[in-house]
Amino acid sequence: MSAKTSTKTRLEKWSIRKRKNSEETNIAGYIFISPWLIGFLLLTLWPISQSLYLSFTEYSLLSEPVWIGSDNYVKIFTDDSTFIKSLSVTFTFVLFSVPLKLFFSLMVAIALNKSIRGMNLYRTAIYFPSLIGGSIAVAALWRNMFGADGYVNQILAWFGIHGPAWISNPDTSLGTLILLNTWQFGSTMVIFLAGLKQIPQELYESASVDGAGKVRKFISITLPMLSPVVFFNLVLGVIGSFQTFTSAFIITRGGPINSTYVYAIFLYEKAFKHYQMGYASALAWILLVIVAALTTINFFASRYWVFYESGGGRAK
Repeated sequence: MSAKTSTKTRLEKWSIRKRKNSEETNIAGYIFISPWLIGFLLLTLWPISQSLYLSFTEYSLLSEPVWIGSDNYVKIFTDDSTFIKSLSVTFTFVLFSVPLKLFFSLMVAIALNKSIRGMNLYRTAIYFPSLIGGSIAVAALWRNMFGADGYVNQILAWFGIHGPAWISNPDTSLGTLILLNTWQFGSTMVIFLAGLKQIPQELYESASVDGAGKVRKFISITLPMLSPVVFFNLVLGVIGSFQTFTSAFIITRGGPINSTYVYAIFLYEKAFKHYQMGYASALAWILLVIVAALTTINFFASRYWVFYESGGGRAK
């Protein structure tokens, strides 16, 4: 056997062995990700596909689904005033709660971004309520606080002020839900705090040398450098606010006079109160499209106000 043939044989054996090792590595990788993959297929992708199918059917949970085409969607957009009402309430909730939560979270994060003794304890104490912020217990507590004889009105009575029944008044009920959502600022605040820690202190020192004050530093340094974090929290805030359910359901049940009848309550009642699962599935897909559209708009608009340090300017 010539040296050339021997070398070729060794290369072929090496290639076969390498390919075999690669296949074994791939199999091991698939085995490791199989729990997630199985969960995704069975608990996410399959329910989503079934929901899409049911949105084109009449299905009451008590009988087999009957295909009706786009009738559910046509009825929603042309013959359901409750859909418009719930969507209007939800948009109002999102429009006020998201900016307030972002602003309050940022202000708290700036206040906690100090190097003083015991700051870690202060941060923990402020964040702690957010650990239980979305629970049923907190919603029930909020209902007791803002009821006609609640704690808020009792405190106002000490100053001779007769407070309204906050959650029973159509003019103030949605405001109590917005206030509760704003109070649940812990996670957003932590993300802002992490972003503030990444801003180089040299920028503030240079601005101080140039005579810039605190307001100027905030506008010219903090906000631009923090804009990716603001954008991230904005997207998550919009998505989360459109899914608001627990607080509205526990505190007001959508009342009074449907003033807090958010979209999620409307969807829930159609599915589990009226047993119109097909109709509810159509509502769910409409909500998905709305949230996806708003998220796309946010991403498109971000190129004009989000700045990345590595990119040397605006988001591309």
